[in-house]
Amino acid sequence: MFDRRQFLRGAGALGASVCSAALSGTLGGCGGPTRGTTATTATPATTLPVGPPDYAGLAKQLTGALVRPGDPAYDSARLLYNERFDSVSAPAAIARCATPSDVQRCVDFARRTGVPLAARSGGHSYGGYSTGPGLVVDVSPLATVAPHPNGSGATIGAGAQLIDVYQALGSHGALLPAGSCPTVGIAGLTLGGGIGVLDRLYGLTCDNLSSVTLVTADGRLVVADPTTHAELFWACRGGGGGNFGIATSFEFTTHPVPDDLALFTLDWPVSAAPEVLGAWQGWLPGLPDELWSNCQLLAGGGSAVVRVSGVLVGTTTTLDALLAPLLTSAGAPASRFVGSAGYVEAMFIEAGCQGLSPAACHLTTTPGGTLPRSAFAAKSTFVTQPFGSAALSAAAEALHAAADLAPGLGVALLFDAYGGAINRVPPEATAFVHRDALCGIQMSASWGSGPEPPGASAWLASAAAALAPFTTGAYQNYIDPTLTDWARAYYGANLERLVAVKRAVDPDDLFHFAQSIPSALPA
Repeated sequence: MFDRRQFLRGAGALGASVCSAALSGTLGGCGGPTRGTTATTATPATTLPVGPPDYAGLAKQLTGALVRPGDPAYDSARLLYNERFDSVSAPAAIARCATPSDVQRCVDFARRTGVPLAARSGGHSYGGYSTGPGLVVDVSPLATVAPHPNGSGATIGAGAQLIDVYQALGSHGALLPAGSCPTVGIAGLTLGGGIGVLDRLYGLTCDNLSSVTLVTADGRLVVADPTTHAELFWACRGGGGGNFGIATSFEFTTHPVPDDLALFTLDWPVSAAPEVLGAWQGWLPGLPDELWSNCQLLAGGGSAVVRVSGVLVGTTTTLDALLAPLLTSAGAPASRFVGSAGYVEAMFIEAGCQGLSPAACHLTTTPGGTLPRSAFAAKSTFVTQPFGSAALSAAAEALHAAADLAPGLGVALLFDAYGGAINRVPPEATAFVHRDALCGIQMSASWGSGPEPPGASAWLASAAAALAPFTTGAYQNYIDPTLTDWARAYYGANLERLVAVKRAVDPDDLFHFAQSIPSALPA
């Protein structure tokens, strides 16, 4: 079976810009704090002298390593997942935090020196917000995945990558609904929402969060849950990474691994894009929660295809019956695959890691890893009603326009199904407000490596403009530096409440980046 990531690699096109779990303002880690209103604070360092920040002094306080320019590890440690940001990723120091106290000392250091902070877990921020000119707090070493003995939950360090979460939980017969990109960190995914292939049945990743432990701007290590620091907990369920503190661990509710999973991939020629996309959107409202699907309009490397794929918690017999109405509406596909897989195997397939060992399903910057980094730019939006003929034509024409606006690039319009358990949560119940979506759209342009080439931004802007009359909002985990009214697009009616939380926990805006939630709205 080929998933969307494998197709795009084969076409020399996209790669990881199609990861449905990419991050915005990522942060993470793990640790053991106190609960309730009592919180721990790292032992204050000696008062720093006036002058340049004392990074050598900070290094002596950390259990983990502080990597500086000139150190042998620096050239690798500074890199993000997206090669687009290689030329701008030059932090003064990268703290590889081995304990929650390391995170506290970094926050204390930044607060007292004025050095800008950037939080990093997987480093997948679409806007490059997990790096900066100052101190990068890298919590990827805090990556423990500990299933609870009773099988109903797990403690996961915020630096854990998704493929390791799937492997560790699956080996204990448990699952957490999350994204498909294997090297995404659990922190940014969760804090921004977390869409994935099992979410229609089990909810978003943030819907399965029972508590989060994080270091706040005043250096405290606090646990937020539905009864303690409840507003902060609400904000951490979809309010976006990097806004309210630096997470060190999460407690999740988990679910038993299902007995049966069935996967499918259907391909049509690109000329059938309006008919297939229209049939797919009309098919979604009648689906059971157990079935998730996406529709992909893909072009790159001289190839183009319309692809519908998905995952069913159920048997292939049930899947065949559920696919029948779609095929009646869309017409017979040029190719068809339907097959069964175990849970962990299915997650590896969806991650583009079929046949790889867990160690190999990591970036080449990790020992034993074989996955390349990627170079891409993207935009996102949501669909609340099935497209009419004008919208379907606009989507198809946007794909075709890439030949003129972005020649040589890989481009994609990726429609991911929402509904089911996702949409049964009221929009005000968590910070994730997009609870009325029929599907989300990710528009992405990818190239081989390096800085953004001409044409990528032009095509993305053109595609977004073409679909704007038929769509609304944007997904905060596909954070987009080009958006103007980004706060409303990401957070909608929940924005004012998020601003109030920000004002309460970070009034001086220590955790700041270009699209961080402000502590006050403009007048």
